[in-house]
Parts: sequence; C-alpha cells; structure tokens
Amino acid sequence: MKTVLVSAVALIDRDGRVLLAQRPAGKSMAGLWEFPGGKVECGETPEGALIRELQEELGIDTWASCLAPLTFASHSYEGFHLLMPLFACRKWEGIPRGREGQVLAWSHAKDLSSYPMPAADIPLIPILRDWL
Repeated sequence: MKTVLVSAVALIDRDGRVLLAQRPAGKSMAGLWEFPGGKVECGETPEGALIRELQEELGIDTWASCLAPLTFASHSYEGFHLLMPLFACRKWEGIPRGREGQVLAWSHAKDLSSYPMPAADIPLIPILRDWL
C-alpha cells in the first residue's frame, strides 16, 4: 500500500480558535472539515510543503520557525496509507481566505468534534484540545 505524506496545521488565532477548511465539491471526502495543509512533494520538507500550501490555499504567509510540531496521524484509507504531521501555528501574515473554493470556519477546541472530519483527523482533536 502506498504511503502518502500530508502536512497539516492547526492555525490558532488570538482567541484560541482553530481554523478548519471544508473540502469543496468535486474533491474526495467533499463536505468534510479538515486542518489546512496538503501533500508533501518530492524534495520538500513537511514544513516547506505547509508554507507553500498555506500560501496557495489560504493566501497567508508563515515561516518554519512559527510551525511547532504537535502530533501526527497515521491512518489507512482504501488504496493508500496517510501519514500526516500536525503543526500548531499562532503567527502568520495575511487574512486566511479560501482560495480554492473551500469554506473556512474558526472553532474553539471544545467544539471541533461537532464538525464532520475525515477519519484520520478525528484522533487529532483530543490531543489538540488538551494542548490548548
């Protein structure tokens, strides 16, 4: 089974809320909410991929020094295995906007479980909630 490396981030605002993005129609798992991020391309670090993806998807800039490793997900889907480091980030430039048709929502950690998420993201919620 192929392993896919995806880098994700819990963007945390001044009020302690976490940004979630809803997967748009036409993509796999459309309608589910996830932590922003994306696939790590050949030759990229997870941090580098995340910096690139945040610029492409949300129009914001951050730096590797602002990405704190928090935890990771390891989950088998049909056809591939997902390995996803989750970073925490409290500092970025710009206002996050869904540049690829995704809806965004800021959620308090205690409310994250109310958003339907991909199976790999669900075990990250209690870790993030305890950390915040």
